Amino acid sequence: MLAALAALGGTAGTAELQARLEGHSAYTTVNTILFRLHEKGLVTRARVGRHYRYRLAVDESELVADRMHDHLRHASDPGTALSRFVQALSNDEARKLREILNRSGDAE
Repeated sequence: MLAALAALGGTAGTAELQARLEGHSAYTTVNTILFRLHEKGLVTRARVGRHYRYRLAVDESELVADRMHDHLRHASDPGTALSRFVQALSNDEARKLREILNRSGDAE
């Protein structure tokens, strides 16, 4: 849901987000998830007519990175988990990761 909202790059209504999601989520399900995300402070909303327009309130990349780090921290063998993650990367993702690691190495 957050990724779909981030991809829109602005505000979106429930129906717009429902159309962007994989699968066939019911309008009421999408609306409930947006309500819960709003309660958690992950999205903001503004009433436009009878409906709300939602906007991402957090940096999506930071949120995803925090989740990845949290999962890695809770793994019994973080090295193996990280290795499997890297092996599953596409060629483009692996290239981007190498670029990031090279820039990080240059900073030290």
